[in-house]
Amino acid sequence: MPQQDRAYATREAILHAAAEEFDRLGYERTSLTAVLARAGLTKGAFYFHFPSKEAVADALIERQSELWAQVRESWRLRGVDPLSALHGMFAESADRMASDVVLRAGVRLNADREVGYPGVPSTHVMWEKLVAAYVIEAAGRGDLRAGVDPEAVARTLCGAALGSRLISSATTACTDFPQRIREVLDHVLPSVASSEWKLSGSQTASEPP
Repeated sequence: MPQQDRAYATREAILHAAAEEFDRLGYERTSLTAVLARAGLTKGAFYFHFPSKEAVADALIERQSELWAQVRESWRLRGVDPLSALHGMFAESADRMASDVVLRAGVRLNADREVGYPGVPSTHVMWEKLVAAYVIEAAGRGDLRAGVDPEAVARTLCGAALGSRLISSATTACTDFPQRIREVLDHVLPSVASSEWKLSGSQTASEPP
């Protein structure tokens, strides 16, 4: 294996091992020793790629942030209506969270960091604003029922998604997160959408991946 490929494989092994520990225990309770043992690497190999445990956490947080940007762009390019795009993004995000421990760890680390540093701009608030923008766009298209508050819809969806993730993480290691998210979507979106709106370009709650 070429040296560049070996270096990449080692870095990925570190990230994956750290993600499994962070996902299981959180940042504070995860030790570098446990990460090295899980990855089967020496401290020298670790420090060649990362200067500290915090640097690994930063890399995982950055990766999850990049992934969410890719998901949003993917749904933008599909050209579906705003509510269908929201359904698709929420459902796809849950699917990815259930199957990818690296992503789950990045999400947990980011959330824990926000709790530990009051005043830091919250990813949860950012998501509420993003979702509200989609719902406002849907209202402009006539896809919402009269009198529906887009910001209230955004708060409801984001709060339900966060609660579903926390419960799913604690009870099934996120394996039932896709089902929980689809249940949320199946109840919330029909209650706020106009009678003419039809889901397009996405799987329905009864059609998990």
